[in-house]
Amino acid sequence: MIKAYLRAEDTFRPVAVESDELTELDTDTLVWLDLMSPTTEELATVERCLKLELPTRQESEEIEFSSRYWEDETGIDINTYFLVKQDDKYHNETVSFILKRHFIVTIRFSDHRIFTEFSRRLRLNPRAFRDGADILNGILAMRVDMDADILEALSKSIASIGRKEPQSFDNPTTFLEYITDYEDINITIRENLTDKHRVLSSLLKSTMISEPLKKEFSMMMKDVNSLIISANFNFERLDYLQNLFLNHMSVEQNKVIKIFTVMSVIFLPPTMIASIYGMNYKHMPELEWVFGYPFALSLIVLSAVLPLYIFKKKGWL
Repeated sequence: MIKAYLRAEDTFRPVAVESDELTELDTDTLVWLDLMSPTTEELATVERCLKLELPTRQESEEIEFSSRYWEDETGIDINTYFLVKQDDKYHNETVSFILKRHFIVTIRFSDHRIFTEFSRRLRLNPRAFRDGADILNGILAMRVDMDADILEALSKSIASIGRKEPQSFDNPTTFLEYITDYEDINITIRENLTDKHRVLSSLLKSTMISEPLKKEFSMMMKDVNSLIISANFNFERLDYLQNLFLNHMSVEQNKVIKIFTVMSVIFLPPTMIASIYGMNYKHMPELEWVFGYPFALSLIVLSAVLPLYIFKKKGWL
């Protein structure tokens, strides 16, 4: 899907554009061209009509980390990560921004909610967005705010699980599973924020960005730095909770070992005495008892099963 945002006096007019209509597009009033899951043919048509070079999805994903920002005399090409939530898990997906003259082209392969919300803001406050650079600033600012909300929710979840005792979970290993999941999410967010920091740092050095916008990017960079510090603190907290859990498990295991040791000490002397004398005395009431043998077998089975049941119930096994 291709959507063009054309400036009409003090408003923006969003227009859904088909590939064969791009040749008739008024590039003088074009401010933003949004490509969502474009085909190879659509990319080739946009390149031909706007005289651009656009990356395919595979190319944008395979670009080296150090080459995800490119600037020359014709414009700025940016490939940056956007967080995507799928099946209660987050992953980073590359979104491309091609800033040329007075307009910007965005290429994405997911229906990010941020683009819908920013489109609404663009129509409500058109005077705040004069050209493609303003569009870039607005989208990045909204994305950083969303990343902050995600990171804040993650921090609250980590703090919540930190207040629980490991034994409060049905299975103690569930505690470790939570820790692992939170670490994966935090790693993804940290990688995303590092990528944003790199993009903003490059934009601050750009000669194509106006000084007022550089001030905006500078403030945004400070926010990103604060979020990176929060993400690092989450790592420290998760490490602390994991060490606390492992120490708790070690204490519990030591208790179980202590019980086994005490039981061994208690039953070892009787076992040794019974082994020496064999309990083969002439006057033993059970020798003349008809049910003596089944009783002995039942007692053996019970002595084996009962400890297993007790240990299993107490969670020692």
